[in-house]
Amino acid sequence: MTPAEVIQLAKDSNARFVDLKFIDLPGRWQHFSVPVSELDESMFEDGLGFDGSSIEGWKAINNSDMLVIPDASTAKIDPFIQVPTISLICDVVEPDTRQAYQRDPRGVVRRAQAYLKSTGIGDTCFVGPEAEFFVFDNAQFHQDANSGYFEIDSSEGIWNSGAGLEGNSGHRPRHKGGYFPVAPVDSQNDLRNEMVLELEDLGIRIECQHHEVATAGQGEIDMRFDELLSMADKVMWFKYVVKNVAHRNGKSATFMPKPVFEDNGSGMHTHQSIWKDGRPTFAGDGYAGMSQTALWYIGGILKHAPALCALSNPTTNSYKRLVPGFEAPNKLAYSSRNRSAAVRIPMYSQAPAAKRLEFRTPDPTANPYLAFAAMLMAGLDGIQNKIDPGAPMDMNIYDLPPEEADKVPSAPGSLEESLEALRNDHEFLLKGDVFSKDLIEAWIDWKYENEVVPVRTRPTPWEFMLYYDI
Repeated sequence: MTPAEVIQLAKDSNARFVDLKFIDLPGRWQHFSVPVSELDESMFEDGLGFDGSSIEGWKAINNSDMLVIPDASTAKIDPFIQVPTISLICDVVEPDTRQAYQRDPRGVVRRAQAYLKSTGIGDTCFVGPEAEFFVFDNAQFHQDANSGYFEIDSSEGIWNSGAGLEGNSGHRPRHKGGYFPVAPVDSQNDLRNEMVLELEDLGIRIECQHHEVATAGQGEIDMRFDELLSMADKVMWFKYVVKNVAHRNGKSATFMPKPVFEDNGSGMHTHQSIWKDGRPTFAGDGYAGMSQTALWYIGGILKHAPALCALSNPTTNSYKRLVPGFEAPNKLAYSSRNRSAAVRIPMYSQAPAAKRLEFRTPDPTANPYLAFAAMLMAGLDGIQNKIDPGAPMDMNIYDLPPEEADKVPSAPGSLEESLEALRNDHEFLLKGDVFSKDLIEAWIDWKYENEVVPVRTRPTPWEFMLYYDI
């Protein structure tokens, strides 16, 4: 869509406002709106100003002026704003130089795409994320100096089997029993269908929706794969739709990786492949029908996985999911069909166009722009340096004896560990100026200051259970 077409869309839809969305460093959409009278073609060249010092992880207050430049190709009618509103996703630039702001996550993806083409390895990276989520009926949490708690609830939660609820039917998925019975055990099919319809109305192609493994309303909606930048934009729309459809139905959706104790968490298994001149480069006659290029790409993912986790699993809660026993692939190995390995080669189809790898470690708290770009850069590094991924592990890695399991590298056990891995291994991200040292340092510093240290210094309810009477 061109700027002129956006203006025509605004007229045809009787839009009264233009909503300008951009993504902050942690991975949340930020926005502001202007009356549609402000919409003209110059907006797509000149941009609009905002205060960058008020955005987490961005500018200092003495250097805070920034510009958003709307991307006309992203124009959509926002389905959740009452007054008809055109939504535009924006890039962020420096007002004096008009250069892309180095900490703008969308700019990172643009540079990653350009770098891929410059290598000659390929011209398109396709990505297909599977972002899982929970939908709760209630979510409460609190923390101050002398108290702290969280409480989530779902009428579908197995813990309500004995509750004195009016009309308690007893039909609920047990722990790890949500994949995937029909109604009435699956109580949220209509809700997920509503989400799918909203996504399709936004032009986002959906392949399927279903209940996920955990009790208490864990779901998954799979989007059709797309190229890197478009897919990252779609992930943001996806999260926006899921949360807002849940909200208008009196429920609360979360992409938090591990909100429920003793059940599976939410991952974002990420399928990826590289194409060149309209042809898949990952199809070949090697292991599982993969090319040598694909195997080297896997080698890069596995080698850099500890550093990647700082971007693909970027919260302290992420590492409560990456533990044995809950289908979370924390062992850094690869295999075909095998969901216990961090990298799986799907075998649903033998067609060359379907050849891809699935990195199963990431979770949906990741900033999709940073995470997808970093995965591509790790894979490209593997191809450029011919990194051997080693032998595949086709057995159930979860069932390995301890002495064998210890020989398989593991994902980091904490956010702090992954941030230190990124601090020590990030040269592959700097190629082509895709990531900058400033962005990486800002990411690490922000995560320590706002997440690692605050969580580390707060007591938890379980610590009272363990230690109060000692």
